[in-house]
Amino acid sequence: MRKEILPARVLRFYVEGFRAMTLGRTLWILILVKLFIMFVVLRMFFFPRFLNQFETVGDKEEYISTQLIERALNNQS
Repeated sequence: MRKEILPARVLRFYVEGFRAMTLGRTLWILILVKLFIMFVVLRMFFFPRFLNQFETVGDKEEYISTQLIERALNNQS
């Protein structure tokens, strides 16, 4: 008998395992929905895009440098 290489055996193991799942598929769907909500929906509310208010790259750079300098000076006092 010919031995399969390790990556092929591992891949076949997971493919056959996912094929035989019943409850596991539902759990994977729940996990994917949760990840979608965490990374797409919540991102819109908690991480607004402040830099879109500036039109040019130079304006964005100026805003970032000003904010970094102000925060550094405020932390020193």
